[in-house]
Amino acid sequence: MHLAGPVVVGDDEVRAEAWVVDGRLTFERPDGPVERTLEGVVIPGLVDVHCHVGLDSGGEVEPELALKQAMVDRDAGTLLIRDAGSPTSTAFLHDVIEAPRLIRAGRFIARPKRYLRHYAREIEVADLPTAMAEEARKGDGWVKIIADWIDRDAGDLTPLWPTDVLAEGVAAAHEAGARVTAHTFATEAADGLLDAGIDCIEHGTGLLPEHLAECARRGIPVVPTLLQLENFPGFAAQGDGKFPEYAARMRRMHARRFEHVRAMHDAGVPLLVGTDAGGTIGHGNLPTEAALLVEAGLPAAEVIAIATWRARSYLGVPGLEEGASADLVVYADDPREDIRALERPTHVVLRGALV
Repeated sequence: MHLAGPVVVGDDEVRAEAWVVDGRLTFERPDGPVERTLEGVVIPGLVDVHCHVGLDSGGEVEPELALKQAMVDRDAGTLLIRDAGSPTSTAFLHDVIEAPRLIRAGRFIARPKRYLRHYAREIEVADLPTAMAEEARKGDGWVKIIADWIDRDAGDLTPLWPTDVLAEGVAAAHEAGARVTAHTFATEAADGLLDAGIDCIEHGTGLLPEHLAECARRGIPVVPTLLQLENFPGFAAQGDGKFPEYAARMRRMHARRFEHVRAMHDAGVPLLVGTDAGGTIGHGNLPTEAALLVEAGLPAAEVIAIATWRARSYLGVPGLEEGASADLVVYADDPREDIRALERPTHVVLRGALV
């Protein structure tokens, strides 16, 4: 297979053409005839770093539906998924060569009655370190925790874990060879997460300038999940009357969502792209999430970088490199110039196969 580019390899590297031989990418013209030529702008397969395969609004789904979810993502150009927590083991997808590559975080962890029903592994505070070590061994190098959620007694978002126990949990996960990411909306949880040595932050709507500066200094990525933030007015409406402080907070965070993403970018925080698909958000929506980031003020070329080669580098998965698996997407128009081009892939190639 011949790729008549441009082939966008990285921030400062674009090749004129490339080839796929035995499922792998090469920039050296092979001997013999070429069976097919794909013309267009070639980029590495998209990466959704916050996606829930095996989960829908009611909780765990059957393996057949989990596979269908993954295939919907694949057909939209997402060829690598970091699954940010699932109530079911989706390890079987590793053996499905037609499915996108999957890096699993095991089941995410929360306290009883402090998160959505049927989603998380619910434990008491003292059990956090043990649970994080166990989930580290079940996943593919990641653990996901719920750091804050609405406290119905307080009537607002509050942290789930004391900082000292959280630090023990992060240390236990690290010792088991895993990195830790955390769901957080609230400002109140940020200091504890950073003090505990968190590796990545999901949503991050409550991060203050001093938190952004620390994330930038330590290279801690944030996944803004703007598609999820679009749901905040609905969350607020559910809280009106009984939880007015919570409702007001959710509306404030929604109103400043684009400003906040620009602030993270301007502060030098590494950003990654995640849809939060699963639950109430459909799969295959990474192009929409990317477009929202551009609407927030990020350059399209920057969004393509964080959705492809930078995310792959962070997760330890090759992009368009000599000898790497040919996982790539071809577009008629350049998504670095028009982010909406991501909605119109002309070819998707996974493990060297045109899918």
